[in-house]
Amino acid sequence: MKQAMELRQGSTYRKDNVPYLILKADRHQSTSGKKARAAEMKFKIKDLISGKVQEITVLSTEMIDDIILDRNQMQFLYAMDEEYFFMDQETFDQITLSKDDLGDAVDFLIEEMVIQVLMYEGTPVGVELPNTVVREVTYTEPGLKGDTIGKATKPATVSTGYILQVPLFIKIGDKIKIDTRTGDYMERAND
Repeated sequence: MKQAMELRQGSTYRKDNVPYLILKADRHQSTSGKKARAAEMKFKIKDLISGKVQEITVLSTEMIDDIILDRNQMQFLYAMDEEYFFMDQETFDQITLSKDDLGDAVDFLIEEMVIQVLMYEGTPVGVELPNTVVREVTYTEPGLKGDTIGKATKPATVSTGYILQVPLFIKIGDKIKIDTRTGDYMERAND
């Protein structure tokens, strides 16, 4: 058990036997008026069973049942009809996760990629990607010469079909590093 103020983005906890992942955590304290209110924590959480996302507010001193999810290293095999198939690297057992289970991770998955699959009491509930991935740009418009005032960007499509904003100098065939937590361009990758 931990106090709510000790939990951060990425922490997991259990309430009424349902596991939740904290997507965002903010601390707030009102100092206006005659009586200052107790500090509160505002969490954006995801139910790891149903996939439902919601926002809650709790007192920062409230005790919460924090949990640690099991992580299995698995290889992404293929996707079919919004189902994604993974294989355990040690036992060769295969599991299936839906597009909803994966969330934004589907934008970065490529066949044979090895990732961490999060397990709650033996049931897969999501995945944990590396913080960055390198993907090839499959389509983007050419940048206009001289159009470099400020941080000029243009849309680009990478090999997974994901579309993001990149600098004007990026061209088709370039490999770029993407932050999987935000989905943003980081830098051109070295070959």
